[in-house]
Amino acid sequence: MVVNNFEIKKAGKSDSATIRDLARAIWPSTFKEILTENQIQYMLDWMYNVETLVNQMDDGHDFFLLYHLDRPIGFIGLELQEEIKKVKIHKLYLLPTHQGKGLGKQMFLHALAYASQKSALAVYLNVNRFNAAVQFYLGMGMQITRSEDIDIGGGFFMNDYVMEKGLTIL
Repeated sequence: MVVNNFEIKKAGKSDSATIRDLARAIWPSTFKEILTENQIQYMLDWMYNVETLVNQMDDGHDFFLLYHLDRPIGFIGLELQEEIKKVKIHKLYLLPTHQGKGLGKQMFLHALAYASQKSALAVYLNVNRFNAAVQFYLGMGMQITRSEDIDIGGGFFMNDYVMEKGLTIL
């Protein structure tokens, strides 16, 4: 999909380093008010190393990169969970310089289209309870279904809302 010099393209394993580099550019400013520097580094090392990203792709996660004028500026990670007929949005991030321009909405709409193509009944995600993105997702029609605290090791926890949006089946 190309709109005003922005394009969303499916990522392959060879794009794992690009996804990692984007995460390292995005996370510090996104989470600086919510997480300690140590937790940010721990989570980046854990979730965004190339081997982990490749393994996720091998396990059925689909990644998409958002490009502006052929430069990657964001990414989204999606997984169809067939047993529950839902798509999990594992990752949706955009460089801070491109936030507030409607691009996050385009990425979210891409996730909805992906879910629809997979005949999913809903999309869902985890988001830190203190992340400003909660308001974004509420504005996109998602609802908070529950809170959960996930022990991720290293003495760190993810303190999340689980949010969900049902899809209209035509």
